[in-house]
Amino acid sequence: MRLPFALLAAATLAGCMAPAGDMPPPPPQASAQAAFVEDLSRRTFDYFWQTTDPEKCLAPDRWPSNPFSSIAATGFAMSAYAVGVERGYVSRAEAAQRTLRCVEFYHDAPQGPQTSGVSGHKGFFYHFLRNDDGTRHGKTELSTVDTTLLLGGILFAQAYFDRDDPTERRIRELAEAIYARVDWTFVQRENSGIPSANGGSGKAIAMGWYPERGQGGDFGTHDWVGYNEGMLVYILAAGSPTHPISKEAWETGWAANLEKDWGSYYGQEHLTFEPLFGHQYSHVWVDFRGIQDEFMRGKGIDYFENSRRATLSQRAYGIDNPNGWAGYSSDIWGWTASDGPGGFKRMVGGKERQFMGYAARGVSPDRIVDDGTVVPTAAGGSIPFAPEITIPALMAMKARYGERLYTRYGFKDAFNPSFTFTDAGSRSGTVDAQAGWIARDHLGIDQGPILLMLENHRSDLIWKTMRKSPHIVRGLRRLGFSGGWLDEAAR
Repeated sequence: MRLPFALLAAATLAGCMAPAGDMPPPPPQASAQAAFVEDLSRRTFDYFWQTTDPEKCLAPDRWPSNPFSSIAATGFAMSAYAVGVERGYVSRAEAAQRTLRCVEFYHDAPQGPQTSGVSGHKGFFYHFLRNDDGTRHGKTELSTVDTTLLLGGILFAQAYFDRDDPTERRIRELAEAIYARVDWTFVQRENSGIPSANGGSGKAIAMGWYPERGQGGDFGTHDWVGYNEGMLVYILAAGSPTHPISKEAWETGWAANLEKDWGSYYGQEHLTFEPLFGHQYSHVWVDFRGIQDEFMRGKGIDYFENSRRATLSQRAYGIDNPNGWAGYSSDIWGWTASDGPGGFKRMVGGKERQFMGYAARGVSPDRIVDDGTVVPTAAGGSIPFAPEITIPALMAMKARYGERLYTRYGFKDAFNPSFTFTDAGSRSGTVDAQAGWIARDHLGIDQGPILLMLENHRSDLIWKTMRKSPHIVRGLRRLGFSGGWLDEAAR
């Protein structure tokens, strides 16, 4: 674990002055933090190792309720296995065998335009899959971003399992086949007769596709436009060896309205987006430190620094607490997509307040979506950006709420200190008259950023592995990124 600079300097100086074998122990605070970090890592890894179906590779969207599998959670799981290897939780052989079954399952999963009985179409996968056979759950959409998060895990496995043995060779071969068959041109807006409702045009990538709507399916009304979690969608689409998009898609889609998203919030100038997942997901697999596209070159920072500023501004909002919610402080803060107590109106602090169920909570200069619910993965997924505030925040949450919040698999999804209404009958969690509401479930898309970004902070594991991926390198370069490690990467 990285120590704060002052502690690191003090330890180095003490080491120079002390006789060999007579090193002083680390400061108690550093020891407590190191113990917490390792405990959080192990528990969150166990979530993926113990709850993901080892044969079908169907990571649960949420646990313990487990209504269906999430392909995004599965992408996080496939990266989590390598963390287990590097930390000694499982052997490399165990992780490789589990990963091989994953890529075999997704390579062989049925694809086609049918409305049911298939897992995907044109190389993409449906957002949620049935637990029994891995085919489409309900009317869920063919999701471009969730497929991208699955591919993040698959391409990471391809880069990580690099040994010359039959299992690891087969992982690499199947990973390449899964990625290569994705037809990114299929989901571009120009292929839909329906105009975008959020500013997409030309070659922008649509968010989803629904086979039962209209003739030949329908792409819906929203595209990946402006600053959000969709950056990795365009990077993988541009890096495709078979069906790549052009730089024009990036320019008319994701990067089209970035200037509108630039603003200042609590003293931090950055691209704003309310929930922190938008500042985290692409960063799980791509090391944006020191690399820039045209927009960021103009601003003089990179996307890593942008996410750091977004994290700092959220904490500042929590300290200020302009809406007077219970429990907010310098260590109790963080907002992103999460469960909530439910759709209730209650009087809190002399005001009628509206509580929500699942919602994309967050704060920005343009909009505040905050009903008093705090989400641990907001801080957890931002650990590398600002470890000095995020790790103490997680430790404070654990200390305050104990086993109600921090369990066998680490942090539950969310908690709300203001919702103390025991008569409400919240189906999404439990309510205590003093401590408030705490979610029932762990969410896979919470657990992944916590574990993987924690490991990026500790060892750069996912980042340094993905810097070797030719697909990531190709995609970044095609979109105009340059600088830092990217300039030194193999062509």
